[in-house]
Amino acid sequence: MDKVAVVLYSGGVDSTTCLAIARAEGYKPYAISFSYGQRHQAELLVARKNAKLFGASEHLVVEFDLRKIGGSALTSSIEVPKNGVGNDIPVTYVPARNTIFLSFALGWAEVLGAFDIFIGVNALDYSGYPDCRPEYITAYEQMANLATKTAAEGRGRYTIHTPLIHLTKGEIIRKGIGLGVDYARTHSCYDPTPGGAACGLCDSCRLRLKGFAEAGIEDPVRYTVRSGV
Repeated sequence: MDKVAVVLYSGGVDSTTCLAIARAEGYKPYAISFSYGQRHQAELLVARKNAKLFGASEHLVVEFDLRKIGGSALTSSIEVPKNGVGNDIPVTYVPARNTIFLSFALGWAEVLGAFDIFIGVNALDYSGYPDCRPEYITAYEQMANLATKTAAEGRGRYTIHTPLIHLTKGEIIRKGIGLGVDYARTHSCYDPTPGGAACGLCDSCRLRLKGFAEAGIEDPVRYTVRSGV
């Protein structure tokens, strides 16, 4: 019987690599994406188009609107920073986003009878978001095993898999290439053009370009500017 796993899949480099890793580890992946009121749909369009091409058995898109809360450059009219970020948590942080995403994934996993959830968080080459840290994932996993009927009845324990958490962006890309990931079918930019070209200047673009440079591979997606990193 196939091992079933729910994989958080945004259409970006990390989540796509995470999906490939889940498959390589023998899981039957069920991909989950979110339309949450983000400032553009480019990444979600990529996710819708490519989830099954990347091996997802099913692709679920959950819709809700975090614009009603705001507080982030990704869910409000706050400008996306284009000149790099400092040491503070940047305005592209979306309040409680990974907690919300993981909760939907946990609910779907319980319905599917799955006890494994994959999320592509990273604590090295990242923007400093607090919900990407190992201690956060450990705490969430503990909560998942207290909050669910299946765990309370002793039918299994939930594991939150974070295979990228201690890798550099370059290491992530090299690992994905080794697993056959086509990164031309991914999107990472926070503020793309209407035609879908990446800006090259936001923090997500900078981290992505840094990773491809470290991996010695040219990033195959379109940019309006290929910034120095």
